[in-house]
Amino acid sequence: MQKNWSQILKTNNEIFLYNRELTRNYDFNMWFAFPGPESFALSSLGYLWLYKSIDMLDGVNIERIYSDTKTTKIHKDKIDLIGYSFTFDMDFLSIFHFLDWNKYEFKAKDRDEKAPLIFAGGPVITSNPEPYKEIFDFLIIGDGEDINIEAIQICKENKNKTKKEILEKLSQIEGIYVPSLKQTTVKKITKKLSECIYTPIISPNAFFSNTFILEVERGCANRCGFCLASYMNLPIRFVEYEKIIETIELGLKYTNKLALLGAQITAHPRFKDICKYIDNKIKNGKNIEMSVSSLRVDSFIPEVVQTLVDAGQKNLTLAIEAGSERLRKVINKNLEETQIYNAIEVAKQCGLHGIKFYGMIGLPTETFEDIQEIVNLAKRIKAKYKDFDISFGFSTFVPKANTPFQWFGRDDEKSLEEKSLYLRKELHKLGIQASISSAKWDYYQAVLSRGDAKLTDYIIEVYKSGAKLGAFKKAAKKLGINTDYYATENYAYNKTFPWDFIEIKPGKDFLIQESKRLLEQ
Repeated sequence: MQKNWSQILKTNNEIFLYNRELTRNYDFNMWFAFPGPESFALSSLGYLWLYKSIDMLDGVNIERIYSDTKTTKIHKDKIDLIGYSFTFDMDFLSIFHFLDWNKYEFKAKDRDEKAPLIFAGGPVITSNPEPYKEIFDFLIIGDGEDINIEAIQICKENKNKTKKEILEKLSQIEGIYVPSLKQTTVKKITKKLSECIYTPIISPNAFFSNTFILEVERGCANRCGFCLASYMNLPIRFVEYEKIIETIELGLKYTNKLALLGAQITAHPRFKDICKYIDNKIKNGKNIEMSVSSLRVDSFIPEVVQTLVDAGQKNLTLAIEAGSERLRKVINKNLEETQIYNAIEVAKQCGLHGIKFYGMIGLPTETFEDIQEIVNLAKRIKAKYKDFDISFGFSTFVPKANTPFQWFGRDDEKSLEEKSLYLRKELHKLGIQASISSAKWDYYQAVLSRGDAKLTDYIIEVYKSGAKLGAFKKAAKKLGINTDYYATENYAYNKTFPWDFIEIKPGKDFLIQESKRLLEQ
């Protein structure tokens, strides 16, 4: 079969920013699935970049699939391979729905040779694949840009061979985990940022409509004790300044909306120069809207904030995590209160309308006095900056595999609910809006994040029981699963974790040292 494409194709209001071959033959069909709605997928940089890379492979016909996909262009019987982007713990519900919809067995061992190979990658899989390993034929551990392409090429070249033969070949690739072959060690792949990845498809249907997203850096050197994004992406890596500017110019050919992405974006050694470059274009009459996900308080500098204001930002989110300096030291957020005031001063001077402070409750060693300090801090901020819009957003602590806090369980639900109620009540008295994540849903996220292979049957039962909050408790009772063991129990440092077989630098001994050091604060 053949496809006719223009080099820069605009279809369904989507603009493709890469050269697609005018004519090509294909004999390998793939679904690339995103476990969320189309609008979210079209704003996912990693998902779209991988789609583009696969779409450019010779002989591969790829179709994007979303949680709200109703029909498919490629018939199920023609599919050779299915890939999933697995970003959040609860994504398994969407994945099961898709498998169920297409009448695929949930476990890989139950799918016959006629079924396609099914794989997944992403932060959840890299951190701890064990609750999900029986679902997939193989898994990508680490940065997936290159390894995904290599894996797909192997599947394509060997499509007429048995699944076992293909999986044996895949298992020889560094960074690929094939559970059925009982691999004892798998090395996480860390990619050098030799290029600037960007949104290759611009769409008005995206959650961030018509926005060009580009990655400035990857990883975070600050290493907050709870943060999976930091420890899983070490070492911090930066895209070269010249490549960033080149990529910005590409995006501005098609849209005026830019979004710069990175866990510690202001750590880029030339981030101020990047902002200056954009600000100069704005001052010379170029209409540009630019955003960043959040800024660290200690990097809240006038040159950066002014660029964001000039580019249309009215509010920013600042992560302070905890109200007391003691607790901020425990989590490795070495932030003084004077720095918070300085950030607000800069914000006001530059013309921002408000700041949303992000925090976390239920952190290790947290006391009610630490919660009270959040309120006290809010009072002091409100008294000092009466005419400035201040709001707070909170989540509850979820222990994540491969972080210094992987040994610590959550607070019990009653304690977290009391803290949440207190914060809402006291901040409301101050006229401050406060949003807090669901402690009940966060509890089950913790169950999965520190889970093992025993949970595969559990999550299948959760899905079959309706996938609502009550289904998690019902499934645990039916199967005799003690979910508190995973969510709230504190573990000894000599515990062997289900995910220890993944070789991640700097390694478990380093995480233990970090954990002990932080607790001494």
